[in-house]
Formats: sequence, C-alpha cells, structure tokens
Amino acid sequence: MTPRNPAVLPVGTLTADLLFRDLVSQHGERLHRFVLRRIGDATEAEDLAQQAFVEAARAHASFRGESQLSTWLYGIAMNLVRNHLSRAPRRHFGFDDDSVLEGTADVGPSPQQQFEMTQLVALLDQELGELMPEMREVLMMVALDDLSYQDAAVLLSVPVGTVRSRVSRARSHLRRRFAARGASLPF
Repeated sequence: MTPRNPAVLPVGTLTADLLFRDLVSQHGERLHRFVLRRIGDATEAEDLAQQAFVEAARAHASFRGESQLSTWLYGIAMNLVRNHLSRAPRRHFGFDDDSVLEGTADVGPSPQQQFEMTQLVALLDQELGELMPEMREVLMMVALDDLSYQDAAVLLSVPVGTVRSRVSRARSHLRRRFAARGASLPF
C-alpha cells in the first residue's frame, strides 16, 4: 500500500482513514469472532463485522470518549447483531427433537445423590453452628478458605499449635456428631 499525500486529502478524511485502518488492524479478527459466536454463520459474521467498522468510521465524530474506542466499536457490533437476529430469528435458533439426546450420558449427580448432598450440607451447617466459635472460625479458615495453619495463626493472633488443636478438635467433634446420625463426612 502506498502512502497518501496528506496535502491532497482534507484533514478529517485523513483522520477517519487512519482511524478505520487502526480499528481494523487492532480488532478485525476479534470482532469477527465476537459476531460469529452470536450468529453462527461465518459469511454473515464477516459482513456484520465490516459493517461495524464502516459505522464506526462514519460515526467517529459523535464518539464522546466516555468509554474506550474498542468498547464503543463492540457496542456498534452488538447492535448490528441484535438487528440481524431480530430480522432473521430462524438463523440463530435451531430446534432438534429428543433423538439428539440419545447416547448422551448425564455426567451430573442423580436426583438421589443431589438430595443426599443437600441433606449432608444442611446437617453440616447445623453442626457447624453448634461448634464453639473459636473452633468454627479456625476450621472455616483452614478447611473452607484453604489457609495454612501458619496463616490462620497470624490472622487470629494465636500460636500455630492452638490452630492445629482447634482444627483437630472441630473435625473430631463433627465426625462424632455425623456418626451418631448415621452419616459420614466427606473429609
């Protein structure tokens, strides 16, 4: 591409031309992927991305600078996508019958497993509420927040041995309480 002579073009045209080139070089591929993810057709996505760049170049004078230029550009693209989908909703939504699901395994927990886990969490919540506050606090720091004994000791201003002792007593207490109810802790 040969450089243009700035003396031949009006200043506004030169600025818009440079802006357009910069926008396309910086955001071309990402904007295309952005649009493609929303409409699913590569050719139409390319057309809409190009249209977004043209609209941005045309409306650059109205850009108020309240956001980054790239944010503004993606907003233009999103509006174009919405308009495109509202005019042609069949392009975006495809419906399949239940046969598509045949042979697809459910990897999540069964309803029975979900129920048991819900019961276990409710029991754990109840038992944690009955622990002495010092034991509950340190157990939550170590077990839930994943803090080291040393970090918990520093935060609580107690010796590391005290943290170890409280965690051990809290776990033993919870194991006994769960065993008395015929349940076991997953830890």
